[in-house]
Order: sequence, then C-alpha cells, then structure tokens
Amino acid sequence: MLPKIPKPNGLRQSVSQTVQSSLVGQIVGSVHSLFGHNEQPSRTAEPSVSNNGTVGQLSQTVHKNYKREATSEIVDNLVGQPEFEQVCHAVSNGHSVLVLGEYGSGINGFADALLGEMAEEFNCAIASYKGSLKKFLVQMAEALDIPTSEPKYNANGDEVGEKALTADGLKEEIACNVGDETLLIIPDSQRLPASLRYWLEGLLDNGINLVLFAVANPRRDVFLRLLEVELSLPSDLEIREVMRKEARRLGLSLSRSQLANLQSQAGRNPMLARKVIRATALGINNKKPEHSQYLDISPIIISGLMALGIVRFIGMGTGNKGLYIVGGVALILAMMFKQIGQVKGARKRLGQ
Repeated sequence: MLPKIPKPNGLRQSVSQTVQSSLVGQIVGSVHSLFGHNEQPSRTAEPSVSNNGTVGQLSQTVHKNYKREATSEIVDNLVGQPEFEQVCHAVSNGHSVLVLGEYGSGINGFADALLGEMAEEFNCAIASYKGSLKKFLVQMAEALDIPTSEPKYNANGDEVGEKALTADGLKEEIACNVGDETLLIIPDSQRLPASLRYWLEGLLDNGINLVLFAVANPRRDVFLRLLEVELSLPSDLEIREVMRKEARRLGLSLSRSQLANLQSQAGRNPMLARKVIRATALGINNKKPEHSQYLDISPIIISGLMALGIVRFIGMGTGNKGLYIVGGVALILAMMFKQIGQVKGARKRLGQ
C-alpha cells in the first residue's frame, strides 16, 4: 500500500503531484509486466498548476518583460527630443521639474521613458494617485524597497507577527529612507490632495529629486518650487501617422483625404486621434470636433470691416461738419476696442 502523500500548496503541490504520478506509473507498469500484459500503460495527464503557482509567476515575468521592452521603445522614441533632454539634464543636476502637457498627449509615456532613462543614476519610483492615499504610498514604498509593515506585539510584549503601516507611518518611513539619490516621478500630480503636496514639500527640503506631471501649473505650494517644462504638441504628420497605425491595427483602410478630414476632429492630440479612428471603425460619425486648438481672430476681422465706416464719416464731415468726424471716429474706435477685447483661443488644455 502506498503511503499517503500530503498535498502542499502552490509550487510544492505541483512537484508532489508529479512525484506521486511517477510512482503510480511505475507500479502500474510492474503489475502489467507481472501479468504479461503488453499494452503500454496509459500516459498520466500532466498535473495542472494553479494560478497562484508557477503559471502566475510566469505571467508576472512575461508582463514585466513586456513592460520593460515597451519602456525601452518609448525611451528610444523620446531620446533626442528637446523637452526630454531638458528634463533629464535638470534632474541630473539636482533640480526638480514640473512637466506640463495636455491629457492624452503622451505624458504617461514620457514618465515611463524618464524612469527608464534615470534608473541607473537614481533610486527611482513612479506612482500615480488614484484616490487612495495608502495605495499611493505603498506603491511608492515598494518601488523604493522600503518596508510597508512593522512588528506586531501582544499584550505581553511578545512579537506575534507583522501589521501594515498606516498612511502616516508610511510617510515617516519613506521620509527616513530617501535622499538626494532618490527620484520620485508622479504623473497626474494635479490630483494630489493637500496633505500629499505638503508632504512632498518636506521631502524637497530633504534633498530628493521630484518630477511632477500635470495638465496645467496649479501655482501653489510644491508646484511653485519646481522648474517648468512644457511639452510641445505633435505635428500634423505625426498625428496622421498615429491615426494610420490605429486604422491598420483595426483593419481599416483610409485614404489621405479621409485621414486629413478625421484629423480636424482630433486636433493634435494622439489619444483623440486613436479615439476618432475607433469611432470611424464602428460607424460612429461625429462631425463635432473632439478638441479645439486655435485662435479665434474673427473679432479682428470684424473690427477691420467696421473701420471702413470711418471713410463714410469723413465724407459726411467735409465742410463744417468737423463734429461728425470726431464723433464718428470715436464711435468706430470704441467698437473696435470692444471687439478686440473679445479675442480668445483655446485657453484650457484637454483634461484641465
């Protein structure tokens, strides 16, 4: 009789199952040989591995490798661009930077590329605030290899395990383990609550390097202390290339004239360019522009046309009608200044 083999968990369980299956196979083969059976013993099925075992570890490894390759590709695309070189140079010289760019313009890719570029020079961490203060701090602490738990003691003072640090405890632990060799990268920093912004100010006083990404400069507390670099928008040709790749991915064939027509709906925003192509592939035709990036000069044109009315008043004012001339010119100038004062463009970026 075979001894009962216990069933361990995870990877040990799969190894034990393999050993057990091998033993059963050998015994069955011996029985067949004793009774003269020539049939081959049935092949035992390979033991299934749970999601918490080696398959889960392999999935995580593949995901990390894919993310590393994607980050490497982003770095290759950004290296040499003026804004990227400016930010890298500033950080290398010990300055903290605020990078401005509208939502969907590739600002998250910029942050990933910066992480890959500066990883050899600094102890880097990237974290994005998504509503949970503790998750944000845990993400940052784990990236910096800073403990997120502390010993737990019973009533007798004996250590009985560990317990997770509180949000304030995580702040203190991170502050004690960072310095001028640390680089913190925070996308979407306009979402940060006041408590985190004040805490980051304290970290700046400790000498850390900080790169924040935002749609616009909030011009308060920690943001006032950072150098400002604004990302330029992609060119029309780059946007059309983004749209062409997205159309190819979806199996959609578009001519140059169709791409030009669709680009007017997306402006110079890569995210909106992909969104417009997806809508077109689904047959959703929305003629309304998704985003506007222009300067409305119609008030200037109207003012120029109204200025022609001065000629009429000059004609009427020939002779003894000087008062008509003065009054007419003053009226036209007033109307022109009123119209010019209404000149405005796209004052807010997408996501602001």
